[in-house]
Amino acid sequence: MRDKTLLFINGDAPKSFPDLNNYSLIACTDGAFHYLKRMGFPLDKLDFISGDFDSHCGSDENVYQEKFILTLDQDKTDFHKALEIILDRGSSEVDVFGGSGGEQDHFLGNLTVAFAFKDRMNIKFYDEFSEYYFIPNNFILKGVKNKMISLYPFPSADHITTTGLNWPLTNGNLSITSRIGTRNFAVEDEVTVQYESGNLLFFVGINEIEYPKIY
Repeated sequence: MRDKTLLFINGDAPKSFPDLNNYSLIACTDGAFHYLKRMGFPLDKLDFISGDFDSHCGSDENVYQEKFILTLDQDKTDFHKALEIILDRGSSEVDVFGGSGGEQDHFLGNLTVAFAFKDRMNIKFYDEFSEYYFIPNNFILKGVKNKMISLYPFPSADHITTTGLNWPLTNGNLSITSRIGTRNFAVEDEVTVQYESGNLLFFVGINEIEYPKIY
């Protein structure tokens, strides 16, 4: 089993759970604990639950109290504090569920936290529509033909060249204030992205699309 962490945070609850056997560490924030309990998640599989626990009461909270890690720093989000704990436990590869949905300032905040950790951790977000993560300057992904692909500058990326996309870039620039690369799609099984500077957030749709739309 790879040294990989599964982390649930307090956005939209996932529709289903990944294979827990693929993870050496499983954790959640205290807000996510509520939906995991409602969904029948095997709470005994959790290695820790982090947060300020101001809304916790009931039998499950008492049973699993030994797994609680109290984090009261109001200058950091629960997601940020959970990532610090995961790093301290020696894990740097994290799959995150519950990062999107709900209040959109939380979603933007989660992306900003992931950006702050991107040089120390490989963080992938998953929701019912796509998976998304920051990519290195030379990136290859296979098995994506007919899937939606978006390149989102954070806040800019320069001299980008792509292959395998319906609307390719050749030495192009993207910026949050002028041009972004969303709602593209893969016409080949393999997509490559190269860029010289800046940062790119890469989205790949979960399902294949038949009639791509231009936005």
